[in-house]
Amino acid sequence: MRKLVTLLTQYDTPIWIRVFGSAITSTTNFMLRPFLVLYLYNKLDSSILLPLLVVGLQPLASILISLWGGGLADRFGRKPIMVSSLLIQAVSMVGFIFAESVWEFAAISLLLGLGIPLFVPAANAQIVDIVPEEKRAEIFALLHMAFNLGPAIGPLLGLALFSWNQQFVFATSAIAFFIYAFAVWIKIPETLPKNNRVELQAAPKLSMRKHRGLYLFTLYAIPIGLLYAQVETTLPLHLKSNFDNYLTILAVLFTLNSIIVLFFMVWIAKKTEKINSNKLIFLSYLLFGLASIGYGFAPAFFILILVELIFTLGEMIGITHLQKYVSRIAPKQMIGRYFSIFGLYMQIPKLIGPVVCGVLMTNFGGNIMFAILGVLLILTGSLQNRLIKKTQFLSGQSCEESVKSV
Repeated sequence: MRKLVTLLTQYDTPIWIRVFGSAITSTTNFMLRPFLVLYLYNKLDSSILLPLLVVGLQPLASILISLWGGGLADRFGRKPIMVSSLLIQAVSMVGFIFAESVWEFAAISLLLGLGIPLFVPAANAQIVDIVPEEKRAEIFALLHMAFNLGPAIGPLLGLALFSWNQQFVFATSAIAFFIYAFAVWIKIPETLPKNNRVELQAAPKLSMRKHRGLYLFTLYAIPIGLLYAQVETTLPLHLKSNFDNYLTILAVLFTLNSIIVLFFMVWIAKKTEKINSNKLIFLSYLLFGLASIGYGFAPAFFILILVELIFTLGEMIGITHLQKYVSRIAPKQMIGRYFSIFGLYMQIPKLIGPVVCGVLMTNFGGNIMFAILGVLLILTGSLQNRLIKKTQFLSGQSCEESVKSV
């Protein structure tokens, strides 16, 4: 009991609201994700291409909104943008229940794609506002751990509920978003200082010349997003062509990843908090690269288990410290926009990754495709490491000045 009290008092209420909200919305999200295309396929009574195009509108809208959405949190505050985003996602879930035509589903998919990227930059900026730099990796790890509750239990719950009542799954997801929005509105204070707010008409632009370091950092992180996109799309097809029991193997790999992240993410973050970010980020790229090559050439199930462990270690080390580094280099008036731009490293691969890597897989095979991606990760990891070293305290400058001088 004493340990539970210590754990609950270790973090402030806004942090626990974020953890709770991430857990329930991630769980309901992963209840839907494996079955959404099938749901649209049955509803539209069409070829498989049309549901894929409808779902593909989400990352397209997310990319467009990410180019300027983060700035809204710097102008109007973190709290109203977070609440608005959650309400948009809740309304989208309700829309899926009642939509019938392809145009209605397309509009809802676009709306959902607009809502998702508004939340993350504002929420991450809020963490930067209230958490000291030396504790940020730990908090980002805690939130990532809560998010991984979704892939751990969501698909199994979704499978059971979808076979019973498909609309109930969407309704459950909508309720989760409404609850999260209400909790944020009631329990989380606005954290953006009034003197840091950017006037709407005077908001400085994130030009390529002045913020080259941010854009390069995001560009070099795109291969990580590509690997994540392939784990959800081409990896199942690759496993199917190489293993008879590929569905079981895929389920074991996903579950293993989620369980390890749930139990060890925060512990890893605490143990690596004082280590230089450039070393940890470079190590994560190496681990991701090895994992990608391993996915391509693993000859047996137990080798795939080892590969998944390597991937998971790279995830636990890399994701939190990439976010921590962005929080360090972001100017105070641009924290939301910096996270918004950086978020493209996951959004762009969701849009183009399956097509590009699918072409490589079709023409050269899954092993060559994953090998090429692995080499790309190692190369961009070296470039990322060089960029961080160059910007990290260049000539004794502040982080903001260092980024501009790259």
